[in-house]
Amino acid sequence: MTSGGEVENEAIRAAWDSCRVLEKRTPAGERREAQRRVEAAVDAYGREEVSRGTVFLVGVLTGFLIAEQSGDEGRLDPLGDLIPAVIRRLPAFERADPAQVPMVTGVLMAAAMGMDTVAWRDRFGVIPAEEALVHGFVLWLLADLFGSLTGQPGVIDRMMREMFDSLAAEHG
Repeated sequence: MTSGGEVENEAIRAAWDSCRVLEKRTPAGERREAQRRVEAAVDAYGREEVSRGTVFLVGVLTGFLIAEQSGDEGRLDPLGDLIPAVIRRLPAFERADPAQVPMVTGVLMAAAMGMDTVAWRDRFGVIPAEEALVHGFVLWLLADLFGSLTGQPGVIDRMMREMFDSLAAEHG
């Protein structure tokens, strides 16, 4: 992402917070706080950096889903099952622009092939707001899919919050 870990960490945190805002299980107070952090990060670092943070997390969660299932009998094939499972659920989001599906599919494919999703996406220029929104939906869908596959809804959110809390403690 950029040089300077603080910007990256805050952009990635804001990207995850955008996902938390979508999650119905997020308590109202936490949702408001997450929305406040997203707005503060966008003001401080720009929408583009937060969007790149979302693309980064899509890559991380896709890789995590694939790694967690390696060796499982009924595991999802990344290209044949995982990506289609996510893309098929996008129409459930009223604000998901179908014109953005090819690019978000490309990011998922890059992640499934072990590529750096941010570097892959950066080759195509600035992420438009409409596309950034769809990446946020994909991130939520990946977290939801992981929770469903493990029988632990919200497990990714707990792991991400623990990681951000740990990073804050190290730097705070």
